Parts: sequence; structure tokens; C-alpha cells
Amino acid sequence: MQPPFETGLARLIGAYLDTLRRTNASVHTVRNYASDLQQFHDYLARAGEPPEPAGIDALLIREWMASLYAADLSRVSIRRKLSALRGFFDYCVHEALIAVNPAALVLTPKIPKKLPEVPSEEQMNGLLDEAEAGEFPRPHPERDQALLEMLYGCGVRVSELVGMNAADVDFKEGWVRVRGKRKKERQVPIPGQALAVLKAWMDVRTAQPGEPAVFVNHRGTRLSERGASQIVKMYSIALLGDSAMHPHALRHAYATHLLRAGADLRAIQELLGHASLSTTQKYTQLTLLDLMNVYDKAHPRAK
Repeated sequence: MQPPFETGLARLIGAYLDTLRRTNASVHTVRNYASDLQQFHDYLARAGEPPEPAGIDALLIREWMASLYAADLSRVSIRRKLSALRGFFDYCVHEALIAVNPAALVLTPKIPKKLPEVPSEEQMNGLLDEAEAGEFPRPHPERDQALLEMLYGCGVRVSELVGMNAADVDFKEGWVRVRGKRKKERQVPIPGQALAVLKAWMDVRTAQPGEPAVFVNHRGTRLSERGASQIVKMYSIALLGDSAMHPHALRHAYATHLLRAGADLRAIQELLGHASLSTTQKYTQLTLLDLMNVYDKAHPRAK
């Protein structure tokens, strides 16, 4: 939602947010940027009317960032807020309100590189096999099994999973049409096991009239991202004793296990829907660590 501002700076922020919506930015991005820019606006408005964009320089932005550090915000959060500012001032440059983006002159806070924790193949097989065996009684076991199999078997984001419609699935050819970030579409193959449990779910799926979603909740309407995440967490706690499992961990597992099995990195990039190969290359780092661990344990000259 657009922040309830009335100042000149606020109206420009509102116009920028409207531009993001028109260019198909995700609801999540618009919501976060609105919150970040409102916070920046409120900081500048402490002593009255905030300055227009032309009156905001890099020094003022650094002062605001210092206040965020003082409030113990994480570097990840501060990086996102600076990104929101850069986007807003890029808009101002495009509208000829300023000549230079002042936020582009501010250094981005560095954060330690942390590789994602990836479930092992044994963990994933254990989770899926026990879910299929019915060890954890649930009201909609067919749906839950299909949800888990599709997350791991297709490597889709949770937003892409809950956004799937019945018409997106080609059961004959074993493909699903996925709508990724900025509504970019791609086709992803569905492994045989995932396809079988998805068919089983569609056979018993009860949805409200006209509801196209593949995955529905107990009311027969589209399952939310939060609902899907809760399902993954509940099964992980009950069957693996792991409360940290989340849908994105299954996506990481999908890519990492494919890479370990010899899949081409660029093919994995296409399957994941990554715009840049550098995003996919983090999985290479994981496999290199595996190789180093093997070397340290096995090679006579490793120590």
C-alpha cells in the first residue's frame, strides 16, 4: 500500500511506488520499499517539512544510515533500505528532478558471505518417504506429499508453487509452466515420482467453483505462501526433528543435488529461473566445499 504521506517528498515516493507496480515488481518488493522509504521520510521530517530530492545529499543519507546502525538493524536490512533509496533517486533522475543519484554515492554495507545450509539427499529422501508412508497424519496428505515433491523435484520458489494453476500442468509430457519473478515464465520438468503424487492430489482435490489453483487450503481457495511454509515446517519437525527447514531449503537441495550428480550449471540456471549465472554459482561453492572435505579426509598429504 502507498504510505499515507502528504508532503512533497511523500508524493514523489508514492509516484515511484506506482511505477514499481506498473512494471510488475512483486508485491513483496513494493511493500518493503514502501516501508523503507516511509522510514527515510519520517527521519527527514523530524524537524518539519522534509527536503525535496534536490536538497538530499550523500551526507544526509549516511547520517540516516548511522541512525539505523545505532538502532541495531542488521546489515542485510540496511542494504535493502539503501537499495530502496537508490531506486527512488533513480526515478528522480529519470524524471529530471535531480542530476545525480545521491544514494549511488553511498557505499553498500558489506555482509559476511554465508553459504546456505542444504539438506542432504538422505534427509530429503527420508522426509519424502516418511511423508508418503503416512507417519505424520494430516487432513490433506495427498496435497502435502505433492507440495513437498514439487518443491524438491522441480526446485520452484514457494511463490511459484502456490501460484501454479491446474492449466499450467502438462501431465502427458511431464512439464509445468512456472511464473517467476517479474512474471517471467519458464517450463520445468516434473520428475516421475512428483508427477505421480501430483496426479493423486488432483484426483481428490476439492476446490471452490472457479478456483484454478493446484494447491488449495481447507476452504478450497489458493494456498498462501505462509500456509505452504507451515506445511514444510510441520513435516520437517515431525519426521526429521528439524525446525529450521523451509521451502527455499528444498530449492537449494534441488540445485545442489543436481550439480553433484553432474548437471550443467547453465541448465540449472534455466531450471531455477535465475537471471544471472552468478546467482546459480553459489551452488558451485557448496560442491567445492564437499570436494575439499573429501580431500582433507582421504588424501595422504592433506594434513
